[in-house]
Amino acid sequence: MPDLPEDVLRSIAMPDHVTTPVGDLNFFDGLPDAATIASSYDLLDLIRGVDVYLNTIPGASLVALRAGLRSVGVDSARTLAYTDPKANSGSYYLTPNTETTYGTTFLDLRADGPTVVENPPESLCVVDDFWFRYVADLGLAGPDKGAGGKYLFLPPDHEGEVPEGYVTYRSATYTNWLVVRALGGVPGLRKTRVYPLSEADDPPPMRYLDIADTPHNTVHSNDYSYYDEIATLVQEEPAEALDPERAGQLAALGIVKGRPFAPDDRLRGILEKAAPIAAGIARSLVYKPRDPDAYVYPGESSWKVPFIGGSHAFLRNGARLLDARTLFHYFATVITPAMAAKSVGAGSQYAYTAEDSTGAWLDGSRTYRLRLPADVPAKNFWAVDLYDTQTRSLLQTDNPYPALSSLPGTVRTNDDGTTDLYFGPTAPDGRASNWIRTVPGKAWFAMLRLYGPLEPWFDKTWRPGEIEPLART
Repeated sequence: MPDLPEDVLRSIAMPDHVTTPVGDLNFFDGLPDAATIASSYDLLDLIRGVDVYLNTIPGASLVALRAGLRSVGVDSARTLAYTDPKANSGSYYLTPNTETTYGTTFLDLRADGPTVVENPPESLCVVDDFWFRYVADLGLAGPDKGAGGKYLFLPPDHEGEVPEGYVTYRSATYTNWLVVRALGGVPGLRKTRVYPLSEADDPPPMRYLDIADTPHNTVHSNDYSYYDEIATLVQEEPAEALDPERAGQLAALGIVKGRPFAPDDRLRGILEKAAPIAAGIARSLVYKPRDPDAYVYPGESSWKVPFIGGSHAFLRNGARLLDARTLFHYFATVITPAMAAKSVGAGSQYAYTAEDSTGAWLDGSRTYRLRLPADVPAKNFWAVDLYDTQTRSLLQTDNPYPALSSLPGTVRTNDDGTTDLYFGPTAPDGRASNWIRTVPGKAWFAMLRLYGPLEPWFDKTWRPGEIEPLART
């Protein structure tokens, strides 16, 4: 029998030595020595720890959000927290806007069973499940088209009859997040009702809780405790609520429904390393993604989109865009097709950047200018908000609303119709109305929002300028 070529053997054989981040792996004729076996499993657990972090950020984000709301008194679905008059920088939330009065609560379909949500007229409301997957739109983007309606949410194990008179959805998880935005502001939000179907004939009263001035944190961890957050979710929800691949990654670390998560000292030490490594990767994905589809104008501009490929499920050609899912959930919230798909004159579109026109990171010690060309393609209004690159929350300065918007009519427009916005520690002379303060020693990033985006945004005949550093004085 003729021998196979030597290059075939080289391609399938194991070398005697392999260098890895956890040390050298050594083999005799393909067999690992004792130290290599131990190092191999340490390396595998490190990889799994990183993968679990990157792939389960959606769930961890909502675990942290629920914990933050519970800390300020949101103890059931009958309590709707809101921010009056609008969201501010006093608490940690992932990239909220400062133009909206938010209302939010968590449905508990295990405790309450089938649950009714009555959304207010002229509202934009979304329900996402506890793994942060889309369940339903209510309001302007939903079946009621802004008239207000009655929606029924069924738990995953519901077997009874489904009554008529409701728009009905079944969730894969017992816990679901409800976020409400009412065009009528706080009075509109206070028309929201949530109650068990079993009490539909005499619904219990709602409690409306203003949390705008009560500091709290809703952002998930970047350290070992991240895995505790995910373990909480896994224990609460049906095992079948999660896809087998991610469930398998979790199980490999001992995060399994029905079992306590209690890693030994070896695994805990590895996960203490894995979390910051994964968080660092997530930050690279957010601030400098390598997918060309992340860029609004590939190769020409640093402006990026949070929904890569225009899919709220992060799908492209039948494949899950894992990096895109991590990117979005590491710095943003709310999953709905209304935010991802092209909808001329309705919904909203977003672009963000942490870079100036030279490609350098935005520096809170410097002054910058952003020029918006004339005829900003927003049917309703546009806004620019500034965020802290560490917390991905609104930048904290002496102004709790670090944003500029066309809505109040205070931003000055140039004679040619363009608009110059300024960012820096101090306002340029005569430009205070068009200026947002930044913090020396801190980085920041900007997000441009178009509410009711028009065709020039989608066909790219209108594009924002770059954020240009101005000469130091």
